[in-house]
Amino acid sequence: MSHVGVPRGTSRKRRSIALLATGVLTLPVLAGCSSGNDEAAAASVVPQDIAAAARAQVAEGGTVNWAIDAMPATLNAFQADADSATTRITGALLPTLFPLDAKGRPQLNPDYLESAKVVETEPKQVVLYRLNQQAVWSDGREIGAPDFVAQWRALSGKDSAFWTARNAGYERIEKIERGADDLEVKVTFAKPYADWRSLFSPLYPKQVTGSPDAFNDGARSTLKATAGPFRLREVDKETGSVTLARNPRWWGSPAKLDSLVFKAVKPQDRTEALTEGKIDVADIDAAAAHRIAQAAQDTGSNGAPPAHGPGSEVTPAQALRSWALAHGSDEEVAEEAQEARDEKAGAAKAYAAEQSDLRGYVVRKSLEPAYTQLALNGETGPLADDRVRRAVARALDRQALADAVLRPLGLPAEPLGSHLALAGQPAYKDGSDALGSQDTKEAQALLADAGWTREGATKKTDGTKAGSEGEKQKDASKAEEKKAQEKEKKKEDEQADSATDDGKTNDAARREPSNDDGLYIVGDDNKPGEAEGAATHVIAPAPAAAAQSAALLRQAGHLGETGTSEDAPVRITAQDRQPGGAAGAYAPAGTAAPAQAPDSARGPLGKDGKPLTLRFVLPSGPGSESLRGVGDRIAAMLDTIGIRTEITKVSDDSYFQDHVASGDYDLALYSWPATAYPATDDRPIFAKPVPATDGSLLVEQNYTRVGTDHIDQLFDEAVSELDEGTARDLMKQADARIWAAAGSIPLYQRPQLVATDKKLVNVGAFGFGVPHYQDIGFKAPQAAGAPANRKK
Repeated sequence: MSHVGVPRGTSRKRRSIALLATGVLTLPVLAGCSSGNDEAAAASVVPQDIAAAARAQVAEGGTVNWAIDAMPATLNAFQADADSATTRITGALLPTLFPLDAKGRPQLNPDYLESAKVVETEPKQVVLYRLNQQAVWSDGREIGAPDFVAQWRALSGKDSAFWTARNAGYERIEKIERGADDLEVKVTFAKPYADWRSLFSPLYPKQVTGSPDAFNDGARSTLKATAGPFRLREVDKETGSVTLARNPRWWGSPAKLDSLVFKAVKPQDRTEALTEGKIDVADIDAAAAHRIAQAAQDTGSNGAPPAHGPGSEVTPAQALRSWALAHGSDEEVAEEAQEARDEKAGAAKAYAAEQSDLRGYVVRKSLEPAYTQLALNGETGPLADDRVRRAVARALDRQALADAVLRPLGLPAEPLGSHLALAGQPAYKDGSDALGSQDTKEAQALLADAGWTREGATKKTDGTKAGSEGEKQKDASKAEEKKAQEKEKKKEDEQADSATDDGKTNDAARREPSNDDGLYIVGDDNKPGEAEGAATHVIAPAPAAAAQSAALLRQAGHLGETGTSEDAPVRITAQDRQPGGAAGAYAPAGTAAPAQAPDSARGPLGKDGKPLTLRFVLPSGPGSESLRGVGDRIAAMLDTIGIRTEITKVSDDSYFQDHVASGDYDLALYSWPATAYPATDDRPIFAKPVPATDGSLLVEQNYTRVGTDHIDQLFDEAVSELDEGTARDLMKQADARIWAAAGSIPLYQRPQLVATDKKLVNVGAFGFGVPHYQDIGFKAPQAAGAPANRKK
């Protein structure tokens, strides 16, 4: 459902504050910046699906009920516990100076600005904002320089009394002052800042940002003043709703709706809420979208029940037998049979009624501004070796994974080629050539070069225990030998940095699985709980981990149909790995069975008697079936090159905080939102971890622990580069090196599915774009349709 791919403001704020205590990280990186047809790549974009209509075609009045995941903990978008609901609601209440368009490009908002541009670059960068002279807060005060100054001081990080998740960029400002008149705001930067358009959005009134008390507590459940097409009317925690009303002081095009109500509805409850008419707009999962599509196809003629749902699986022969039993001479059997028939009939009738209600909705679909990735933890264990990470990456058929998720939804299935931009954005370029495409033989060669062989899985150890000093010395010796071999081979002309080894054990620290972990091993038939392992190295989570946890988990509902049922067996057995494979073992029904892999790839790999096993952590919650299905496919792909995977299912509550953020995993699936400002927003995600004074490691939000000095340097150069073309080129170079480091592998852009009332226009799957709340409403009646002043 809705989740980590939240609008940009929340994500930018969160990306700047993650702090984790971990071990040591040493990583390689390969240079790479291949040429290609950037224009063709950027043109591949899925449009918005919002039933666009001119304002003249939108009726006046009415109320729209919009589902959010939960009540917002705060209305201050710059606090650590702000979430997607905070961003959605404040988007209708507060100024956004440069909202994104459908291609993810920031565009000046004429409702608030007449102009905004860099007027000086030497000796310092100066940006001059000219405000719309009609722009006022809901209390009647003009929007002006005092609001900009108060927000800068609150977010600059210089005053610790403000409890803020600092938004990068504000610390580069030297001063803010009034321009030639009250409509001009002059911002002078101490250091050049390329992403200056990202600042002051949302813009809060000085009543909120002017003092620590007002900032920390005053804007959590109310706002003293707003400046959007709607104003805040009520926050009702008992009913779980936030009500907005048309703003009478709004100077732009007036809102078509009388009111907009955001209702807290859990993702799993949204189909029921739709059938009961409680909500008009809701992010939904693939299963709910399928039901709405089926409802649209059901004719309901002659009172016939739908050809799907409860009872539809009963064959004529079964129905005849059931009737015979219900009317037989054995009264006890007949009674039981009749009860079963009545129960099925009741379920079918209720389902038919629900389907009838769902005919009033339509599914709007696009691609969400977020991507799903496979994260490889490079801190310790086998994945600390860049050759093993690259082998994992090259074993993946990313096209097959994208097909499984997107094609059933009727969306283009293209693997994502960048960590820093999505298709359609000006900065997009497929940099995956820096790592290489799917190639089983090359993956096997990389593993062999790293010392992982079939013979190594059965070879007895020399008595050196995992993690001992003897093993560390042995690993250090192998690292030196590896450096010499790479220097002699000179395999890659584009290599930017040579690979190094951190001298740590190649065995990832693992805990003994508990009974409810749902552990199984792909490539092994051992029973759950029999795998060897040391105690888990659980790291203290970041302060922002709790805030991010819910957002990262809710991504699972957006993955679409993967062909894997929640009730399907989770263990890929030895039978499934027999010649020819098993149709449907890790593919949708009807997909041809995979061909048998060469003998050289059969069986697990190992080194010194230790099998090559990676711990794949996945969430176990009811909304994560699709995510687990993608994980099963990845595990099967790795099995073909001899890598076993311990798939451990953990509770949703602990998935991010206790595993992803703390580094207690080898492989994990989660998503990051896209951005128009990668130099600012993406740097914390790919920054090289650095040692802290206490010996721990500062990883910001780089949960893979994979990074290089060169990548950091490219980000630093880009964020200070005021020429947009040059800045984009620097980001493309950084992306190629991120690919080569193989710490995270982008898989696909996530689908966006939104159910809306059929009569609604200018709302739905917005993709990169943001809602124009004042234009949302019910389509004006023509020959027939909704009344002009529809009330819900």
